[in-house]
Amino acid sequence: MRVVADFVTEPAFEVSSPVEQTIPFVFNSPHSGSAYPQHFLAASRLDSRRIRLSEDALVDRLFAHVVNRGAPLLRAHFPRAYLDVNREPYELDPKMFAGRLPAYANVRSIRVAGGLGTIARVVAEQEEIYHGPLQIEEALDRIEAIYKPYHATLRRLLAQTHVRFGAAVLIDCHSMPSNVRGQDPRSRADFVIGDRYGTAAARALVDHAADVLVDLGYTVAINKPYAGGFITEHYGRPAKGLHALQLEVNRGLYMDERTFTESAGFDLLRTDLSRFVEALVDLPVSALVPQPSRYAAE
Repeated sequence: MRVVADFVTEPAFEVSSPVEQTIPFVFNSPHSGSAYPQHFLAASRLDSRRIRLSEDALVDRLFAHVVNRGAPLLRAHFPRAYLDVNREPYELDPKMFAGRLPAYANVRSIRVAGGLGTIARVVAEQEEIYHGPLQIEEALDRIEAIYKPYHATLRRLLAQTHVRFGAAVLIDCHSMPSNVRGQDPRSRADFVIGDRYGTAAARALVDHAADVLVDLGYTVAINKPYAGGFITEHYGRPAKGLHALQLEVNRGLYMDERTFTESAGFDLLRTDLSRFVEALVDLPVSALVPQPSRYAAE
């Protein structure tokens, strides 16, 4: 964790770009941010460990090698508990705020009901974040100042990639707890690939990604329990040559989940993820470009 004054003097996110983009891939790490504003920590009832329970710690470092391979990497510095860009822009819980929400806010989504809207009410283990209600202006300021610029940057990276290569693949990088309370930890896969049940990416891409990970010795699940969030759903348009996969990595493979630090497995996983990316980009671009219908000229 790093404590910062605000995201005016500190950058809220950054793009690491290769000298030249050579592959039609964009990587995104929206939940690995670990810079916590002072005013946010002061408003929270959680200590410095519990506030981080929703954080995809170290994921941006696991995928940093993609830049040398020729792909841009967008990564958040702000934490997910502060603002979640893997949500609609206005998934807001009216019970959290003092003041009237905009009429266009989505107050009835399943994610809002679970306390994990654009401005989260709880962290991953259902612990309340705030001492009391937030001013609605505070939430709207975070959305205007960080959420919208973040997505504008992601759209630009994907558009540039699509123009250059005729197709674009977004790999949305996340992590998941190694076990869930009440479940056998042995039942949790090493990786979960989400494509919104076949709507966000070409099947050939999903199958290729899963096959590569299995060949590397990992267990893989598809869409269960994570099918992909707003980013996967919003940017995946395979009929237009825009593909999005959410990739969840089991934290037990690479980190100490109590201290948010690297475990002995970190370097091995990072090496294997480099091999994964190397094999993933071998998929021919022709498999990603939409084919004209045979009825188009009739």
